[in-house]
Amino acid sequence: GKDDVGLVQARWSFVNNDENLLTRLQNINLCFHFEVEQQVNGAFLNFFGFNGTAGVWRIKALEDSGGWMERTTVEDMDIAVRAHLKGWKFLYLNDVECQCELPESYEAYRKQQHRWHSGPMQLFRLCFVDIIKSKIGFWKKCNLIFLFFLLRKLILPFYSFTLFCVILPMTMFVPEAELPAWVVCYIPATMSIMSILPSPKSFPFIVPYLLFENTMSVTKFNAMISGLFQLGSAYEWVVTKKSGRSSEGDLVALVEKHTVQQQQRVGSAPDLAGLAAKDSSLPKKDAPKKKQKHNRIYRKELALSFLLLTAAARSVLSAQGIHFYFLLFQGVSFLVMGLDLIGEQVE
Repeated sequence: GKDDVGLVQARWSFVNNDENLLTRLQNINLCFHFEVEQQVNGAFLNFFGFNGTAGVWRIKALEDSGGWMERTTVEDMDIAVRAHLKGWKFLYLNDVECQCELPESYEAYRKQQHRWHSGPMQLFRLCFVDIIKSKIGFWKKCNLIFLFFLLRKLILPFYSFTLFCVILPMTMFVPEAELPAWVVCYIPATMSIMSILPSPKSFPFIVPYLLFENTMSVTKFNAMISGLFQLGSAYEWVVTKKSGRSSEGDLVALVEKHTVQQQQRVGSAPDLAGLAAKDSSLPKKDAPKKKQKHNRIYRKELALSFLLLTAAARSVLSAQGIHFYFLLFQGVSFLVMGLDLIGEQVE
């Protein structure tokens, strides 16, 4: 009934967030995204990035904004930004959840994050002049440029990559250089705690989460550079591989777990009981033959692992204890990622 509302976005929830360590760490990031970023931007600015699914668009808003375009790999964010510049308002409903699935393999997650960080930089290059020339308010322009695009998609990956993967290990080989403890420990720890607050059950994973985010900064930084300067992999589109746990058959398995929640929250979660009845009436198919799975090798992660572990050994000689523990654990984290030992292996 609100003619100025162009998009209504619901919150994602995940059927496999406890499947393995990789999905648990992804869940922390996405809980922060929906519970904080989307909710705050929707409440105070009536604008946020469309998540590509679990939302309803007004057709007039799509037509007024120029329709879907394939000029970037984030067409959902593209249409959201153009609609915002046209004056359309967005509404976020945190109490309405749509069940989705997280990628369970590192290979799939890596490809997804490359697209999610390369695409916004492509879009920023294309939309910057339009944002400056648009009729929206000055503070909304500042939010779009500095918070929506630059801070989350460019500055934070650049900060994590250069500080923890380049500057810190290199200081171990230069005795004159020294980084204070608050740069190495306090700032990262504070940022991790703030990110994990929307999912309090994930607090036991705060240390793995910090190491994981620093490790993923390599992929994000590479994607950011390729998108910003239109390098070869900038327009690579790879559909995120998933195991199909959000299909009807797997949702049926969640009936017993979610029956009580479903009775309490009418209209928000999927009709799992209905799916169970439907599934029982379908003919059973023979189980497909399982394909052999294997680990992949990621050379960038292994190279950085060697650098960090070497720097950790060097820090022992220079008696920099706090740096030793960080470099050791971060080096092991890169080694685990480089050998594809986190999450499911690919077929």
